[in-house]
Amino acid sequence: MLQRNPDPDWWRQAIIYQIYPRSFCDSNGDGIGDLRGITSKVPYLASLGIDAVWLSPFYPSGLKDGGYDVSDYRDVDPRIGTLEDFDELVMALAEVDIKIMVDIVPNHSSDEHVWFQDALKAGKGSKERERYIFRDGLGANKDIPPTDWQCAFGGPSWSPSGRDDGQWYYHMFDSSQPDWNWDNPEVHEDFLTTLRFWADRGVSGFRIDVAHALVKDFNGDLPNWEEMNGIREKKLRNGNKHITHPYMDRDEVQEVYKEWRKVFEEYNPPLFAVAECWVAPDRKPLYASSEGLGQAFSFDIMLCNFDAQEYRECIIQSLKDSEKAGSSTTWVLSNHDELRHVTRYGLPNVPNAGYPEFDDAFNEYKRSRFTNPPVDVATGLKRAKAATLMILGLPGSTYVYQGEELNLPEVIEIPNDQRQDPHFHRTKGECLGRDGCRVPLPWEATSKNLGFGSDRPPHLSQPEWMKDYSVDLQEYNEDSTLNFYRRALDVRKELQCAEELEWIKHDVEDVLHFARPGGWEIIMNAGKTPVPLPDGRRVIVSSSEMKDGMLDGETTAWLLAE
Repeated sequence: MLQRNPDPDWWRQAIIYQIYPRSFCDSNGDGIGDLRGITSKVPYLASLGIDAVWLSPFYPSGLKDGGYDVSDYRDVDPRIGTLEDFDELVMALAEVDIKIMVDIVPNHSSDEHVWFQDALKAGKGSKERERYIFRDGLGANKDIPPTDWQCAFGGPSWSPSGRDDGQWYYHMFDSSQPDWNWDNPEVHEDFLTTLRFWADRGVSGFRIDVAHALVKDFNGDLPNWEEMNGIREKKLRNGNKHITHPYMDRDEVQEVYKEWRKVFEEYNPPLFAVAECWVAPDRKPLYASSEGLGQAFSFDIMLCNFDAQEYRECIIQSLKDSEKAGSSTTWVLSNHDELRHVTRYGLPNVPNAGYPEFDDAFNEYKRSRFTNPPVDVATGLKRAKAATLMILGLPGSTYVYQGEELNLPEVIEIPNDQRQDPHFHRTKGECLGRDGCRVPLPWEATSKNLGFGSDRPPHLSQPEWMKDYSVDLQEYNEDSTLNFYRRALDVRKELQCAEELEWIKHDVEDVLHFARPGGWEIIMNAGKTPVPLPDGRRVIVSSSEMKDGMLDGETTAWLLAE
């Protein structure tokens, strides 16, 4: 087992860089990124000044959902590499003091998983089927789904077993992703084995996919889809434990994570995990508890408009949540599931009620922005740098998604016949899905495939304009976004301090101003009009140029006393 750094709190204020392996770097020219490609870029990762890498799924998969349909949790997809390649990557990262965390997908497997194939063959009432959620259909011929529920990607959330036995299996997402039955002890034991498997190979932590939805109650009379949405909305907005939902944020899920915590504590230092949990604020600390996963994503800041007041309210709430849990806050502006924030900040403000999936105005806006996005790229670039510098100054850990250090916008113009996201296909193109943030990175402006790979075209095509954002063009440009990130992360390490924050009142409501211990101040002007910088301070990093002692609009600066 790889020797780990003994610091148990390394993750609390870490910079963690998310890699979507299929789109990072292709070492063998087959059009798909791979582990050896990542290993070849370890010097680049080290140059960023990050503390850890988080790998999105690289396991064997049917690739019906970008690898989140896992067919074997304890191996590497042969299109991405081998277990030996994984070990080499872990060692290469360790040599430059970068830790590694991996994605765990415990809500569902691939329909190609051997246990699901066994369940289909074994038939109704078998112990094999008890590992998943099978139910009899309705109607005389049992040819009607057990409920009218819809899956997250559109369409029914039940699919027939295909065995002429009147049974249907449940899938919260695509039909290729049957949900596990977490009432089954075999499922519990198998995931404990998976956690130990990767920990023994040197993994320091895990990102838990759909952490709030594992445990389900499908007994008795089930509500219809309209009632389900009403329950979910109440639970997201109110959060209290007296509101129970058949599969979202049930109290019982915490018992799963208490089991996992026992495994985490077997290692020195203990492993940690971060929950992807779209839950109400008062529920988030349950997932971030030291008795459970240890940390939970705070996606709220990703839902904020570029607005000082929205940011302030979000920061205050997020810090309260983490304090209640005894954890540290997480900050994230982009990831593999969301519109890249350069593009998001170049759009008009979005109607945002906190949980926008229930806001008709937001949903209408989201649909229209994909079909004809009125993106102001220059504004998006400026705001993205300002927002990044602001969150890097906050106490807690920051998660950076591959390519955001290049200021990459979303790729909208992917041909429909190349789109891979099941959300696009199941909604018949109404939602363009997540492919636009998963387009392979541009490494070299004048090389074939922009340096991503040397032979076959990338699995998602790179538009011509991406060359202007390539690593090689930014590498030696002192004013590039890449070097802005490097500079900010380097200074952040020097200024890193206790997880404390003090708000500084400002006369201009568009200004966000706070201080960290040691005299470090962060000031953001989210408005358009320049404002004076505080007296007696010097600028050590800024997201755009300072002029005549003024903080420009849509700009963030870090300050120290002169």
